[in-house]
Amino acid sequence: MDAVFDNLDIFAEGLRRTVELSLFAAVAALIGGTLLATMRVGPVPPLRWAGTAYVEIVRNTPLTVVFFFVVFVLPRLDIVFSYFTFAVLALSIYHAALVCEAVRSGINGVDVGQAEAARALGLTFGQNFRLVLLPQALRAVLQPLGSVLSALIRNTSIAAAFGVQELTGVVQRLTTANPDAVIAVLLGGVVGYLILTLTLAVGLAITERRLERTR
Repeated sequence: MDAVFDNLDIFAEGLRRTVELSLFAAVAALIGGTLLATMRVGPVPPLRWAGTAYVEIVRNTPLTVVFFFVVFVLPRLDIVFSYFTFAVLALSIYHAALVCEAVRSGINGVDVGQAEAARALGLTFGQNFRLVLLPQALRAVLQPLGSVLSALIRNTSIAAAFGVQELTGVVQRLTTANPDAVIAVLLGGVVGYLILTLTLAVGLAITERRLERTR
């Protein structure tokens, strides 16, 4: 275990990078996914078609392919960012489709009568969605969203193959430098991901309990 304890600072740096990657991508995916869900349940057919096409294409494309597209195709279109930003973009593009489906399922689970009552009161679709449908839908889909965000944290490992030195990148580097301690280094990486995913699970459980008390 010396290979782990002697390199705790390197593990900490990789963990920090993974947290940053996860946070930025999660925020972007939640915003993008909610907008896509709005498009898919909205009254404008072209927007519904566009939202459906995005979700079906992206969620049926391997995340690695999305990374390849973002990292190698966008620069050919003169869109150039750091590898870290490209990784955030790829993760958010992919997981926005998954967030969309989770939010849409929550919206579809809201009693139709509530939306009809809101329309009868004169609320526009935007007001109805923002004030009536979305708050109830988010309460109902906390667990599915938690699963999507947990998968996002684990999927940040793909960024290591594209030049981002997050936790998996650190593990790869340390296993190369310490071939006699591969198992210990891998266990160190596993512990790092467990810390992140369990922290997310606890945070979502606390949030869910608080929402239950305010319902």
